[in-house]
Amino acid sequence: MAEAMKGLKRTYRCGEITLAKEGETVTVMGWVQKQRNKGGVIFVDLRDRTGLLQLIFEESDCGTEHFAKAEKMRSEFVIAAVGTVEKRAGAVNENLATGEIEIRVKETRILSEAETPPFPIEAESRTKEELRLKYRYLDLRRPDLQRNLILRSAITANIRKFLTEEGFLEIETPILGKSTPEGARDYLVPSRVHPGNFYGLPQSPQLFKQLLMCSGYDRYFQIAKCFRDEDLRADRQPEFTQVDMELSFVEVEDVIDVNERLVQFVCKEAVGLEVTLPLPRIKWIDAMNRFGTDKPDTRFGMELTDVSKIVKGCGFGVFTSALESGGSVRGLNAKGQGNMPRKKIDALVDMAKGYGAKGLAYLSIGEDGSYKSSFAKFMEEGQLKALVDAMEGEAGDLLLFAADKNAIVWSVLGALRLELGKQMGLVDENQFHFLWVTEFPLLEWNEEENRFVAMHHPFTMPMDEDLAYLDSDPGRVRAKAYDIVLNGVELGGGSVRIFQNEIQEKMFEVLGFSKEDAYNRFGFLLNAFKYGVPPHAGLAYGLDRLVMLLVHADSIRDVMAFPKMKDASCLLTNAPDVVDKAQLTELGIALVEDKEEAGAERKI
Repeated sequence: MAEAMKGLKRTYRCGEITLAKEGETVTVMGWVQKQRNKGGVIFVDLRDRTGLLQLIFEESDCGTEHFAKAEKMRSEFVIAAVGTVEKRAGAVNENLATGEIEIRVKETRILSEAETPPFPIEAESRTKEELRLKYRYLDLRRPDLQRNLILRSAITANIRKFLTEEGFLEIETPILGKSTPEGARDYLVPSRVHPGNFYGLPQSPQLFKQLLMCSGYDRYFQIAKCFRDEDLRADRQPEFTQVDMELSFVEVEDVIDVNERLVQFVCKEAVGLEVTLPLPRIKWIDAMNRFGTDKPDTRFGMELTDVSKIVKGCGFGVFTSALESGGSVRGLNAKGQGNMPRKKIDALVDMAKGYGAKGLAYLSIGEDGSYKSSFAKFMEEGQLKALVDAMEGEAGDLLLFAADKNAIVWSVLGALRLELGKQMGLVDENQFHFLWVTEFPLLEWNEEENRFVAMHHPFTMPMDEDLAYLDSDPGRVRAKAYDIVLNGVELGGGSVRIFQNEIQEKMFEVLGFSKEDAYNRFGFLLNAFKYGVPPHAGLAYGLDRLVMLLVHADSIRDVMAFPKMKDASCLLTNAPDVVDKAQLTELGIALVEDKEEAGAERKI
């Protein structure tokens, strides 16, 4: 039967007791990790979020009543113990911070009994994630997850400390806002008092933080909860946490400066990582040409090579047709992989097709310098040699080529580069490579909608020297936008904002918005701009991603307390779930059957 505290006070957490406290009487509380009855002596490993501590029960010290309680203890019982700190009589456990000491218990209380948990509470659990997430409150007791969340708390505290000392004000913005369908899908919340109308949960505090700049709060930040109704990945969740900031009277260099120092401070204080400043920078077009992605992992080489000029006019139709349609031919050199089995090459070809390629051309160079290729027979010997030379091909290398529109070629080879980097062991997981990607395109062409769309959002300022091309060549215009990348993952992004009415109106015009459409969507911001708006810029980090990378986790689910599954469901609470018909009636919502699914899920 569970006992009451009865005024008992914890004096230390488990991991706080060291040999320096030898002889002191202490009170500790936590969960039983393991009980070992050695006949006359019982050892209990007590666990809390700071670590493990060994308790020793002998009847001569604690009496028959408390010894009997120790005999009853099982894994996950919650107990309190009062005893004396002693140097261990047995072998020291060098794997524990408390491995030199133990507590000789005089008094104990069983505060709560526990059923046998459905999986062991241990680090590096091999239990299926679905089961762990169903019992997340047990999963969160595991020391590795506790370390992750403790580090997350430390990172957040240091972010607040740094930004506050830099003159930023922490201001909360609304969760219930206006739906802005431009971009990812919003989560919608029906309004009871305004039937037929909906709030949109924020994808970011973008518009409100710009309004704060209009209101004179020249340095704002927020640890903001954001929501996006989109398909999930290892580094994406339907609700996530963003470190959001906005600054007035600044340009690109000012934002980069304060954020470089923020990253340096947080990494040093939270994990002891030294970050050297300034961080490297790469222009967007160079990142795409060299790495095939705007979030390059620079911990290893194997960069892309453009061989379009070399293969122009060759006899291989795949190459020439790509060039004739305005595309390019680019390649990767997988050094030392010339003997890769055909089965593995075929797997790379299938991977390329998954990224939109029609196929993948390859050429392996034998140790004797001979070629084995899927296209060599279509090219003259001189052309083939020039191609190999351009790729810096040597005996034992495997050359891989993609030919298509630039976007597809970049996507395919960028993904293959990462896959080969892992297969070949080129990635040092202990390295942390930060860099800035700058000068993004302002716009990108949307084939489905047959119009330009904003690469970031419609309030991003074009580069001054490109303003003249907004009418004549919009695709050429670069933005005052910047992303910060760590080890091939986008940590955050931002831009200088448009604050002049004439440029904002031109931007909406290029995006295909009429003035009426623009005011329907963003009128409250545009009206605010009529009353004096300062030049301003900002940036937002994904806090979950930052923590994930710093702790070497495979998924952001490992650094969030209560994450969702890949289908955006919560196995712990069974959300989303049906609601009472009365609630729907009050909201003016009716559910209709999806006839095509023959009575499967109901849809609104």
